Amino acid sequence: MKKTSSGFAIVAVYVDDMNIIGTLDEIKETAAYLKSEFEMKDLGKTRFCLGLELEHRACGIFIHQSAYVQKILRQFNMDKMHHVSTPMIGRSLDITKDPFRPKEDDEEILGAEVSYLSAIGALLYLAQCTRLDIAFSVNLLTRFSSASTQRH
Repeated sequence: MKKTSSGFAIVAVYVDDMNIIGTLDEIKETAAYLKSEFEMKDLGKTRFCLGLELEHRACGIFIHQSAYVQKILRQFNMDKMHHVSTPMIGRSLDITKDPFRPKEDDEEILGAEVSYLSAIGALLYLAQCTRLDIAFSVNLLTRFSSASTQRH
């Protein structure tokens, strides 16, 4: 990190990639110095970093994971499904009608062909990184990891 009276620059390095974050003048000065010391090329503004997509807009930077979402939808054969504005169904105070009640004796546990744990893991990653709006639903579904049924 470099801080001056005119601004700052932070150099973030991950393996062989580097991002320079800061005020424009300090970014230019830091990049010029690094180019004089090392063989490197400037690829411009970061568009993809550590699984996150960055869109530079006039109002700021929009961070999302659209490509990752499409990948997991295809992986779990959900890419052709219809979109729903409220994906979670309501709960009931009557335990016999609650869709999120524990497994009943007559229900079969999903087999290995249904990768419930993989789907939950992918959704947890999304919920922690960029999709906080699905955190409650995903947390609720993790409760059934050891005995998931078709209802879950």
